[in-house]
Amino acid sequence: MSNSRKYSSQVVDGYERAPSRAMLYPVGFKKEDFNKPQVGIASTWSMVTPCNMHINKLADEALIGVNSAGGKAVIFNTITISDGISMGSEGMKYSLVSREVIADSIETVVGCQGFDGVVAIGGCDKNMPGCIIGLSRLNRPGIFVYGGTIQPGKNHTDIVSVFEAVGQYANNAIDAIELENIEKTAIPGPGSCGGMYTANTMASAIEALGMSLPNSSAQDAISADKNNDCIRAGEAVLNLLEKDIKPNDIMTLKAFENAITVIITLGGSTNAVLHMIAMANAAGVDLSIDDFTRIGANVPVLADLKPSGKYMMSELVAIGGTLPLMKMLLDAGLLHGDCMTVTGKTMAQNLKDVKPYTDSQDIIKPLNNPIKKDSHLRILRGNLATGGSVAKITGKEGLSFKGSAKCYDREEDALAAVLNGEVKAGDVVVIRYEGPAGGPGMREMLSPTSAVMGLGLGDKVAMVTDGRFSGGTHGFVVGHITPEAFKGGVLAVVENGDEILIDAENNVLELLVEQAIIDERLSHWTQPKPNYTKGVLAKFAKLAKSASEGAVTD
Repeated sequence: MSNSRKYSSQVVDGYERAPSRAMLYPVGFKKEDFNKPQVGIASTWSMVTPCNMHINKLADEALIGVNSAGGKAVIFNTITISDGISMGSEGMKYSLVSREVIADSIETVVGCQGFDGVVAIGGCDKNMPGCIIGLSRLNRPGIFVYGGTIQPGKNHTDIVSVFEAVGQYANNAIDAIELENIEKTAIPGPGSCGGMYTANTMASAIEALGMSLPNSSAQDAISADKNNDCIRAGEAVLNLLEKDIKPNDIMTLKAFENAITVIITLGGSTNAVLHMIAMANAAGVDLSIDDFTRIGANVPVLADLKPSGKYMMSELVAIGGTLPLMKMLLDAGLLHGDCMTVTGKTMAQNLKDVKPYTDSQDIIKPLNNPIKKDSHLRILRGNLATGGSVAKITGKEGLSFKGSAKCYDREEDALAAVLNGEVKAGDVVVIRYEGPAGGPGMREMLSPTSAVMGLGLGDKVAMVTDGRFSGGTHGFVVGHITPEAFKGGVLAVVENGDEILIDAENNVLELLVEQAIIDERLSHWTQPKPNYTKGVLAKFAKLAKSASEGAVTD
């Protein structure tokens, strides 16, 4: 038995497998195909969102690559949801859950059908960790392809521009016609959200992890480069099959350290903490939130990218993408060059001939003149987050904040309070019961944070939650508070007017209330009834671990 047909041979070889072969002839198999390695192409195509609307075409290109290299490709679909559409609604509770559904579905189809290798293609941000978790569980030669970034909208706008325009409209800074114009022109076509939000963060991380081909993370969604990336990915899987290189051979602790380093230099999303821990869990790698602190102490923020910066991913693509950045980091001793990648070569070999950025570019700062000398991703602890929390503090909004709590038990109530003027300068908006179990689903809070920005309060108001923040969020925000309110964390008993300290220099999140008073409040606290008792959200609430453990369901 050929090692490259380790799984498909069990499904289609021998006279007793005639029924299996009979089922495959109608879907395009020929007799000679049964002797080839079978490669499943997991497509997240959907017309649900512009992030994924083009991925069916990319899957076709990957199929060409597999077949031309001597394999037999089979395309299948998995789901996607849209954060941008569901944000701020009850539907957003399904967002993080979709990561698990995607992983489960890839594992299910590949495991059932006996595919020998996998190409997984993702666009919207949960697609990426979902695909990687699925590939890692299967541990068959596999590769991830990023669907690519969107182009900027009119006047250099994007989806976050629309969210912030809502706050501007509420503040009478723009009128209804201006709001509608931004709404109509900010999203010009296919591709994932255009700043260094979660999609581009995770795509860059996965490339640095070694699970995508070089520069797969830094290509426009509609481009010859992206089409070629898919063809080459299809070919690369056959090389991985021949060499028997599997995902968990690539995704080592050192590879995750490389990925975290790149995330920090790019000023990436807080969601990366959650997803990297979940991916490492699937790969059997011992990674914790404290590794982000360890690595971040020596890694600077270099990229002037949205949301806190000026530029979009398409502009980084235009100057060479992520490869010159990684070469810079490798030469400075900040990356492990000996890590294996899906090319069948090491990181150092992949980067050997990469040319530096031109001197005229202003997107990636030099190592000796960073935007911030250490990580913007801060793991904060204290009596309000004994199990940890995650903040994204670039320094532009300051490094500490002390304010008065205004408490809301759901995101919608907090958004309404922001838009109607209830939230004032000096407030710390507390949004609780939005954690993995409490929501359930750990919603992102882009609507209230964008409204705060739109109202001009970005440096005057802080926000803390046991939910998450979108990669498009910027400002003084802390999420992933563990233990969450629903599990009896101190967040559950914060009261209006309590003082809260956020200290991103000493990594502290503290409720400035005497411990005896906190204990008294907790003694009277009772757990609310769950919001869902059946269905996928109820399953997630029951199975998901804490945010500090990646909210994994395994």
